[in-house]
Amino acid sequence: MESSRKVGRPRTFDSEEALERALHVFWEHGYEGASVTLLQEATGLTAPQLYRAFTSKEHLFQLAVQRYQQRYGFAPDPDLPFAQSIAEFLDRAAREFTTEPGRGCLVSTGLLATGRHAEVAAAVVRAEREQALAGLLARIRTAQEAGEVPSTTDAEGLARTIGALVQGMSVQARDGAGYPALSAVAATARALLPAPVA
Repeated sequence: MESSRKVGRPRTFDSEEALERALHVFWEHGYEGASVTLLQEATGLTAPQLYRAFTSKEHLFQLAVQRYQQRYGFAPDPDLPFAQSIAEFLDRAAREFTTEPGRGCLVSTGLLATGRHAEVAAAVVRAEREQALAGLLARIRTAQEAGEVPSTTDAEGLARTIGALVQGMSVQARDGAGYPALSAVAATARALLPAPVA
């Protein structure tokens, strides 16, 4: 979506409401599926108004991802024992991904496959996933220091496994899996976590 140089009427719309509506379009359709036409219909804005307000589709997506993380993002509770925090984290993922207003996770599945024209948008969600992975890795290393996880555990491998579970749960939610099915994934994953140090 290229910037428009046309000068039109002053903006009289609510940019926050427009961003909220755009977020739900991206959440439902993904970046590629969220056409300018769909964004126009959802926000009630013309294409020139969208360009003036948000510069480009990629920038609008970036703002939508930021809002999604602020409103719907979550991480393992650092105040709970490690196994419980991961179990509750995965159970929350199961619940959030199967509850309205959206299905799945915008960051996990909103832009998995894309063309070169959307590299900036792809980098936005990649950075969010990398940050989530870093948070999981830090939580595991803290658990290792506390003796909740054996020091011999491959911390990065475990962090990536948990991250892969979350991403896979998002895909399954998009495919129609309900909370009971995804909560079973969370319960099974807890049984696979390394036992605390004796």
